[in-house]
Amino acid sequence: MAFPSLLLPSPHLLQTRMTGLTTPKMQQFPMTKHVTRIALALLLAAPFASHAQANKAIDFNPQMPFSDAVVAGKTLYVAGQQGPATSGPGKGKLEGLSIEDQTANTIAAIQRLVEKSGFKMSDLVNVTVYITDLNDVPRMNEVYKKLMPNPKPARATVKVAGLIGDAKIEISAIAVKQ
Repeated sequence: MAFPSLLLPSPHLLQTRMTGLTTPKMQQFPMTKHVTRIALALLLAAPFASHAQANKAIDFNPQMPFSDAVVAGKTLYVAGQQGPATSGPGKGKLEGLSIEDQTANTIAAIQRLVEKSGFKMSDLVNVTVYITDLNDVPRMNEVYKKLMPNPKPARATVKVAGLIGDAKIEISAIAVKQ
C-alpha cells in the first residue's frame, strides 16, 4: 500500500505504523507517533470542512415549499423558472404568450436570480429545459441561442406532459462561480 509522501513525515514511520514496531528514533521522541496521527486526521478531515457552510436561499417565500434559488458554497441551484408576461394587461400571466416570449421571459427570470445571487450568466454550467411540445423546440432554440452566453452550458431538454399554469416551458439551472 503506497501513501503520498506528504501524509507521513518519513518512510520509517509508515513501516513502523504498519508493522507495529518502534524504532530507536521513535523511542527517543515518543510524541512523534501522536503528532503524526493528529496531522493525518487533520489532513483527512480538511476536504469536509467546506461542507459546513450554510446554504443561502434567494427569493425564499415562506408560503412556498421551495426556494427559487439556493447558493451552496460556490454553486448556485436555480429551481425551475417559467416566463409569464412582465408588463401590460397580462402581466404575471402565461396564457396567450408564444414559446418565444415564454423562453425569453424564463431566461430573464433566471438571469435575475443568477445576478441577485452574485453570479454571472457565464457561470452557468448546466441547464434543464422542460417543454410541453417538441414542435416548439426549434423556435425555443432560436431565442435560447441568442440569450444564453457562450460557451453554452450543458443542457438536457425533456418533453413533459404538462407544466403548472399555461406554461409551455420551464428551465432550471446550475451555476458555479469561477
